[in-house]
Amino acid sequence: MTTVSIGDADIYFEEHGSGEPVLLVAGLGGAGSYWAPNVAAFASRYRTVIHDHRGTGSSTHSRIQYSIEQMADDVLRLMDKLGIESAHLVGHSTGGAIGQVLAIDHPERLKSVVLYASWTRSDPFMHRLMAARRSLVLDSGSLAYLRTTPVFLYPDWWVNENDALLASREDKGIAKFPPAEIVASRIDAVLAFDRTQDLPRIGIPTLVLCAKDDFLTPLYFSEALAKEIPGAKLSILPRGGHACSEVMAEEFNRQVFDFIDAHA
Repeated sequence: MTTVSIGDADIYFEEHGSGEPVLLVAGLGGAGSYWAPNVAAFASRYRTVIHDHRGTGSSTHSRIQYSIEQMADDVLRLMDKLGIESAHLVGHSTGGAIGQVLAIDHPERLKSVVLYASWTRSDPFMHRLMAARRSLVLDSGSLAYLRTTPVFLYPDWWVNENDALLASREDKGIAKFPPAEIVASRIDAVLAFDRTQDLPRIGIPTLVLCAKDDFLTPLYFSEALAKEIPGAKLSILPRGGHACSEVMAEEFNRQVFDFIDAHA
């Protein structure tokens, strides 16, 4: 297991491949393993880095008040430890919020950014949905939370076709599941995030990508991001849900590769 100290926490990370550095940053679940369906393809072209966010997986389960800005700072410190001056960042959902913060506050550290299934600021729909997930982990426990998560991430047809795979992931996920209060604090960070007024300041190449049937962060969030970020490209996959990088991996990879290569 490869971990590096960033000062007040140890961060688990993996590096694959060589070439232009690309950071694949996971969403709320925080586990670098989210990118397993994509890593081999990315590593065949780029120096690909994945990591477990602080508070998740094999990284330190710090009992702190989490925020998107704190998560972005952890990414910067990981980059410093790995000697990465600047990189392309592909951020899923919460990872996309991290990408927004870095693109706004530290544009010199990013060559380009992909905001995948992300959002601008939470609205009443998102508040109700995330409040339900918060109550689930606090009141019903980690296993109930894990078993319910695919309902938010994947289309119904994909869940029906991959039920055994999802069950096996529950068994692995429960072993490294963080304390419920950490999950709740990370959800609070998602709901508190709002850098909408700063989006017009983003000057680096930006791809906004979302599936048309994304339930967790509906398409209108991506449309708003693309509208507010100068020069941003909007790409809409016809299906794939909130986790279209897995459901539609080949098409997802192709679109991201085309974008990164254009700005390498």
